Amino acid sequence: MRAPDPMAEIRASFFVECEELLESLQDGLTAMEGGASDSETINVCFRAVHSIKGGAGAFGLDDLVRFAHRYETVMDEMRAGRLSADAEAMRLFFRAADVLFDLVRAARDGTSLDEADIEATLSELEGLTGGSPKPEGEAEAVEFTPMTLSLDLPGLDISPDEAAAAPGWDISFKPERELFVTGNEPRHLLAALSEVGPLETRCDTSAVPPLWDLDPEENYLSWSMRLAADVDRERVAEIFDFVDGVCRLDISRCSSDVAGATACADRLSPDPTSARPDPEPEPATVPIAEPSAPTPVAAAGQTSPAPASPPEEPAKPKQTVRVDLDRIDRMVNLVGELVINQAMLTQSVAEMGIPANSPVSHGLEEFMQLTRDIQDSVMMIRAQPVKSLFQRMARIVREASASVDKRVRLVTDGEATEVDKTVIERLSDPLTHMVRNAVDHGLESRDKRVAAGKPDEGVVRLSAAHRSGRVIIEVSDDGAGINRPKVKQIAEEKGLIASGLQLSDSEIDNLLFLPGFSTASKVSDLSGRGVGMDVVRSSIQSLGGRIAISSEPGRGTTLQISLPLTLAVLDGMVVRVAGETIVVPLGSIVETLTLAGSEIRHLGPRTSVIHIRDSFVPLLDLGAELGYRTPLGQYDSSVVLLIAKEDGSRSALIVDEIQEQRQVVIKGLQESYGHVPGIAAATILGDGQVALILDPVDLMARASGATRAAADLTIIPGREPSAEESLHAG
Repeated sequence: MRAPDPMAEIRASFFVECEELLESLQDGLTAMEGGASDSETINVCFRAVHSIKGGAGAFGLDDLVRFAHRYETVMDEMRAGRLSADAEAMRLFFRAADVLFDLVRAARDGTSLDEADIEATLSELEGLTGGSPKPEGEAEAVEFTPMTLSLDLPGLDISPDEAAAAPGWDISFKPERELFVTGNEPRHLLAALSEVGPLETRCDTSAVPPLWDLDPEENYLSWSMRLAADVDRERVAEIFDFVDGVCRLDISRCSSDVAGATACADRLSPDPTSARPDPEPEPATVPIAEPSAPTPVAAAGQTSPAPASPPEEPAKPKQTVRVDLDRIDRMVNLVGELVINQAMLTQSVAEMGIPANSPVSHGLEEFMQLTRDIQDSVMMIRAQPVKSLFQRMARIVREASASVDKRVRLVTDGEATEVDKTVIERLSDPLTHMVRNAVDHGLESRDKRVAAGKPDEGVVRLSAAHRSGRVIIEVSDDGAGINRPKVKQIAEEKGLIASGLQLSDSEIDNLLFLPGFSTASKVSDLSGRGVGMDVVRSSIQSLGGRIAISSEPGRGTTLQISLPLTLAVLDGMVVRVAGETIVVPLGSIVETLTLAGSEIRHLGPRTSVIHIRDSFVPLLDLGAELGYRTPLGQYDSSVVLLIAKEDGSRSALIVDEIQEQRQVVIKGLQESYGHVPGIAAATILGDGQVALILDPVDLMARASGATRAAADLTIIPGREPSAEESLHAG
């Protein structure tokens, strides 16, 4: 078996870090667009681009380095206060961030981009500053002259008298071995420093041991530098942001007097009379000093006085480990089997009649809690905030609005809501189509919005939240709403529905999900090809979710996606219906109750409702709806589960018996059986029995509502009875 390539792993880690940096860049730009103009917000954006450039240079990704360098140069003008963050500047900064994202993806996947588009973006961006900066190579004011076991960067020879007149910084830099493991290169860091101002550099090779004692994975070199530039300490420190935690760094202000300047020069030049230090002990680290409090450096052989109070330890970055998703999937499957075995043990103990206060029962309770904790921990590993997905949609809004010449603002809410990672990946395409539809079809043109008394800028809102044990994602706009007469007319013209059919508003809205339906009058890059919302619905259903649409004329349209929190395990209520065992998701159950005859009201020849707290709720016979039996007709003293949908509507589901509440492992049926109406999945119970997991909301949408039997009436799940059947049943 071929050994893994270390460089490939390091390269993959770099691209993972790029995703985080791009996310940070988007956050900063969004804050700036919202009016944040503080230096820290601007620096966040600058550092993100700069860090990507530094890492890309280590891997020789020249196109990425070149673009990032020119991008950060323009951003540096904003940091210096010579460029304002007006609407035009922000538009170009966002577009440049999109190109940077594309370049990172192209470098990762080994693809190429259109150079003309990249240059066009850079030309517009640099036009904000009135000219183009020098290329990366020309900006470097240092040359690297190889020396024996050392790297020297000759700079300006600065005398003590000259140093007194030129403010600057003393920098001590010693890489840890981890710095090289992560693919970083000191050369690029020193080159970046030289762009800030004149730089004098000395490489200390005194710690290099004899050749036979060399550890090929260890670093023995350190650098002392003097930067003759009147900049703040943060400007210097950010050069090393990308290697924070994997190097020893000291940045201190050089003194403005001659004595202080001489001390700085002495510090940069190693003492030729000093003996080679023993390579065993590590040199002491000096705390990073703020500009207002320079850190004195002791000469060789001297002992520094103990500080009055120990310096505060800097917060170390959290350690992360990259793990293949296949390994996590295997762990999830094993946890599922653990849940099943725990259920089997619980049932066996119950059947044996072991007392609840026995050591076996206590041990089993602890095992159940441990199983739950393990399951929660594994699900947390797979969970991921929807923030990255929402940021991708921000780009879709920018591109779509530019394509149709509309001003559109994206508002997001609930970005920290966590969803299973595989769900996020598979949500990207359907959500992209929904957002494009909102921009293209949902929002009116500028003239129409102004004529309707609205701002000429439309708003698309993207939100996510946890609700009733599920993840709810909504895409809404403040446009004109659905033109229902037009939708119905198009459906009739395309033969999708019978002409003259009476439909409710909700039924007309759902015509948009029919295959081949489109309201676009012409084909464009965004719409009009007859492939869209039906594919979106199929994609959502394949995730065990559902999609609903609501619209108000003149106020806008909302598309709501409801998804399970996880695709692995759920809490359910185990019930019996017509001799069959069914699991109902616990999150959809509002309450359980026992029916009294006085609460039942007949509605029409076949259906009934129940009266609960001043409201009437449809009564559904679960056994009849699933085709297990005909309606019973009499439901006095029946057990009812009150089910609620996300929109607040409710139904009363009749079951024969409630057995227990239990955590069950989800086993998908989609690949083997396709979509089964009213059924979400299956599971294996503690006794080895296979039970179906109900999809209550889908069942409610397809229910016939039959609760009174007829001798020759056949109940078919998902089909409304004909008029003749209804009359016969009455």
